[in-house]
Amino acid sequence: MHPVTYIGRKLLPREKRYAIIEREFLAIVWAVGKLSCYLLGDAFYIETDSKPLTPLPERTTIGQRQEMALVADALQATVGASEPWPDDVLLYQQYKAEQITLPDCTQCLAVEAFLRMCGLRFNVKCKTNAEEMSPSGKVPFIQAGPYLVSEFEPVVGFVARKGFSLSRDMSDTDRSEMRAYMSMLENILGNAELYMAWFNPEISNEVTKPRYGCSYPWPLNWVLAWKKQRAMIALLTANDWASKTVEEVTEEVHTCCLALSEKLDKKKYFFGDSPTELDALVYGHLYTLLTTKLPGGPFTSVIREFQNLAEFCKRVDSAYFSD
Repeated sequence: MHPVTYIGRKLLPREKRYAIIEREFLAIVWAVGKLSCYLLGDAFYIETDSKPLTPLPERTTIGQRQEMALVADALQATVGASEPWPDDVLLYQQYKAEQITLPDCTQCLAVEAFLRMCGLRFNVKCKTNAEEMSPSGKVPFIQAGPYLVSEFEPVVGFVARKGFSLSRDMSDTDRSEMRAYMSMLENILGNAELYMAWFNPEISNEVTKPRYGCSYPWPLNWVLAWKKQRAMIALLTANDWASKTVEEVTEEVHTCCLALSEKLDKKKYFFGDSPTELDALVYGHLYTLLTTKLPGGPFTSVIREFQNLAEFCKRVDSAYFSD
């Protein structure tokens, strides 16, 4: 048997173009395969030249990934707390005019109100992929130097460890009461907003899903919106809200607003003449519900039944958002 001899030569231009096209085609096939695994929740692997410092489980659930993100958030917040507040802090969120959804808008506005009430320097940075950039997968998040901190409670904790707190002078009793009202807000208004945005067919199909997927081309915009809706419905089911009717959800919102109205009474803020974290959170929820037009959305009329709550929103808006 005679050995085969290969003679090297330069590729012709058309052969180079073919090689490039073939390489790009194989890359697209590989990426589509990984994307399909991600969307279906299946485990997949990406081989690299580097080994992870700590081996991760072969298959992690969404809850486990969120827990790991929260631990990372807490670690970053603790490490970064000893440094002074930077001049170039950024608050990341999606674009309000065409992209952000109702539940995300309330959280972004609450964090922005809190930072303004603390008198801290920051700039709002709108990015279409803000949710993917966030360490917890949720908006908003702040970038303070090298540290990323996402969601309302971790941001409040991070700011407090830097010496800025709206509830520093409160008694332990008032602080516990404030936490109870904040928990009520998240459990009732937070779930009600998720329900109307993702579970109500009319609002979900006409408003939420088109906005959520507006920055992506078809069919990715539809697939990602469907995946997000499935996750939100699973969350509502776990919280025993998926079985509620619109009337029952509206009644829950009315009960929550009644409790807030009675607590506020004729005061300037919920605990006196100075705002607290509760005021920022209430403003984020109520102002968004009052100003967001949704087809068949019943919450605006419910909130307007309580005149002191509507006036509270106007007062906070005038005091901290007049620039």
